[in-house]
Amino acid sequence: MLCGVDAIHVATVLEDCCDQLSILGRIMPHSFDMRQDAYEIVDNDVSELLDSQRQLESRYQSVLARKMDVRQMTQNTDKLNLIEKEVLKTGGDLKNSTHVFRRSLRQNPLTSDNTAKIQHDRIFLEAVMSETMGELIHNRTFLALLEAVELEKKRKASLQNTIQKEEDGRKRVRQLQKQLLDVKKEKETEVQNREEMIAHLKDQLQEMKAKTNMEGKYIKKCAEVAVTQTQKRCFLSEQEMKDETENLQNQIDKETRANSEIEAFLRNHHSNLEKKLDFWQEKYEKDVEAKQHELDVLKASKAKDLERLQELTKLYKEYEQVVVEDRIEKEKIRRKDEMEAIELKGAVKVQAWWRGMMVRKGFGPYGKKKKGKKGKKGKKGKKKGK
Repeated sequence: MLCGVDAIHVATVLEDCCDQLSILGRIMPHSFDMRQDAYEIVDNDVSELLDSQRQLESRYQSVLARKMDVRQMTQNTDKLNLIEKEVLKTGGDLKNSTHVFRRSLRQNPLTSDNTAKIQHDRIFLEAVMSETMGELIHNRTFLALLEAVELEKKRKASLQNTIQKEEDGRKRVRQLQKQLLDVKKEKETEVQNREEMIAHLKDQLQEMKAKTNMEGKYIKKCAEVAVTQTQKRCFLSEQEMKDETENLQNQIDKETRANSEIEAFLRNHHSNLEKKLDFWQEKYEKDVEAKQHELDVLKASKAKDLERLQELTKLYKEYEQVVVEDRIEKEKIRRKDEMEAIELKGAVKVQAWWRGMMVRKGFGPYGKKKKGKKGKKGKKGKKKGK
């Protein structure tokens, strides 16, 4: 609580400031008539859009996580196609929601005109100062001003929280991009390992063929040498060699069939990986473009807010200079009045002291009168009076 004099001084300054704000409001052009519930309506719409956007983002993250789990657990093509369609559908919904949210922000009636913003701030400041001036006059307090300042601090804190959430979202996007690169590198490594495995199997097949040819030649030579031996032994040896040749041929057929099946499987898997790589590359470019557009919009909004802040700072400095000059002028007048009062009081005291000295010392009209007829008459008059 202020004392009476300070409250009157502050109320006078606030009254002058309110008058100047009122004059400023008269000379400023009107952008549009503000509705009382305009801010409430816009805040409700923005809150609904933000909630819907967060729900879609959470849904998209859960679908991506489920897709990774399905890929690790199974290789079923139907399940993979189904989860891929769900991811595309969810991504499209998220893109449409982002477009609607951005368009709604651009069409906000309360932020499209800087003149309307300045007019609203002026009305708010004038109302707060008027209420504070009335409170100072009646109660010598300024609780209304403190409450208004506290509300503005809370509003700015809420805006700061929104900016922090946006920064967290950007960090999350960068993290997902990094995960996408890791998955891409992992798949490339896996493809390279499969290709190395195919080359190794081809080398083994060549070695097996060479070994089979060498063994056939050796057996043939052995058979030719053993022909000179007994016919029975030659027959048994020849039968044994035929059986072994058939077994080797069966093994070669099995290896050839297995190799062809492995090659077909690896080709199909490689084509699927290339399709997925093209899809993710295209999605990455679209997401980067959308985020760049959002960044440009935020930069433009920041520039507008900075320009408005500079204008308000300049206006505040002008008002502050006017208030300081008014205070200095009032202080000079007050000191002059005090000095005149002090001089008047000193002059009165000096005159009183001088009259007392004249009376006590008998100077001037208060001195002793000369003796004469006038003195005698005066004495007789005094006696008669007695």
